[in-house]
Amino acid sequence: MDRRDFLGFVSAFASMATLPAHATDGAVRPHFTDSTPFDLAGLIERAKQMASVPYAPHVEAPQAWKNLSYDEYRAIRYRGDSALWRGTETPFQVDFFAPGLYFHRPVQINVVEDAQAHRIAFDFELFDKSTPAPDLPIAEDLGFSGFRLRTEIKKPGQYDEFFVMQGASYFRAVGRDNAYGLSARGLAIDTGEASGEEFPDFTEFWIERPEPGQDHVIIHAFMDSPSITGVYSFTVMPGDATKVDVTARLFARENVTHVGIAPLTSMFLFDETNRNRFDDFRPAVHDNDGLMIQNGAGESLWRPLANPTTLQVSSFVDTAPKGFGLMQRANQFSDFADLEALYHKRPSLWIEPAEDWGSGAVTLVEIPADREIYDNIVAYWRPAGGLPKGQETTLQYRMHWGNGAPATAPVAKVLNTRLGKRFEGGYIVTIDFESIPVLLKDLEELTLFIGANTGSHSKGIVQRNPETGGPRLAFTFDPEGSDAVELRAQLRHNNRNVSEVWLYRWTES
Repeated sequence: MDRRDFLGFVSAFASMATLPAHATDGAVRPHFTDSTPFDLAGLIERAKQMASVPYAPHVEAPQAWKNLSYDEYRAIRYRGDSALWRGTETPFQVDFFAPGLYFHRPVQINVVEDAQAHRIAFDFELFDKSTPAPDLPIAEDLGFSGFRLRTEIKKPGQYDEFFVMQGASYFRAVGRDNAYGLSARGLAIDTGEASGEEFPDFTEFWIERPEPGQDHVIIHAFMDSPSITGVYSFTVMPGDATKVDVTARLFARENVTHVGIAPLTSMFLFDETNRNRFDDFRPAVHDNDGLMIQNGAGESLWRPLANPTTLQVSSFVDTAPKGFGLMQRANQFSDFADLEALYHKRPSLWIEPAEDWGSGAVTLVEIPADREIYDNIVAYWRPAGGLPKGQETTLQYRMHWGNGAPATAPVAKVLNTRLGKRFEGGYIVTIDFESIPVLLKDLEELTLFIGANTGSHSKGIVQRNPETGGPRLAFTFDPEGSDAVELRAQLRHNNRNVSEVWLYRWTES
């Protein structure tokens, strides 16, 4: 079983994450082992100094914890009535995850109150064990594998989870009406490289205690890896869309040429473009269906995701991007017909730089997958030049976890892409767009742009889709022996873009 499967059963704990506001009498509470003054500037200086010396692997959990079976680990659940700050005026609560199984490197977690950092002690009494746990070594400094945040995001008196940090530098969030889907990471290094990928770790956290009535939580995280050290600060704001403001301060131990900023990790198995490869009762299976980019030139790009038969890496070169993200535009139950996975409720995640990120490329990595338990999609910003050794790099951005991106370019979005073979040879593509108000009467006023880097294609036709009310562009193409074709399409009116730029890489399956 892989990381995605594990995160699936962690999210299945949602039933225990919906709890009344007041504590149960006699509940065990988290306690502290020691306290020290909290100094963010000191943490940053510590990361800088650590980057000047060789990497030292972090202490791992005792072998007995690492040897836990899937069922044994799953049986160890944090007690909801033991949540940090439960029964107080603090508007948020925190649960902790035990180390072990896939999480070999425990993290230390601190609470910051009145400028003091208080380290949370590991206490096995904070956890319910549905079956007797094996004999495990226990120590206050054992650490945890991560934590989750809960608040009254849906209705008063009910504390629902909305943010989870667990495993390497992975974290996830949801908006008010979402179910957990894609993940984010602090940083990606050498993703898709033949030499293998490096996964930087968040090794320690500091959670600032919110004041009564405060609508956000501030978290600081220390990062360490063979190539990078750093300090991240997260301001997490739950709501219809959960927003997360990120400040990353990075120090390279060596020249890192392939680094991914704001990396997103998701799953795409099939939809109407590759439905023929899967014998499944559902019409589609994916956490997200497309990569959206607002580039520095003001174009709005839409790249439907694919599940290729060979590794595919796409780079969208840009300067000063306005934003990018993995979207889930399929949001009706009928799009998936899955009452358990609830893919129609999975969130989109939009990254909005808070500054000019300079030159680089939004990079999309698509990995072949045959089961939905595998995260096979990665997207990130790859800065030109990477991160030079000895240089401090500070980056800021906002994340939007919810149903789509915030306000973007005023053009019609791509709603769906379908692809299939023709009787006459070659392939037919249909692209459904949102309704274009100025063209409600006459679609003949549209100018169609269709392009391909190889092979041949038709001029295309546009018709109204009676279900969406918007235009449908259809065209055919023939790869003429090529094993990959880059396709591009767009709708224009009076020399003005009225739709997103549709991009697609067809590959021979």
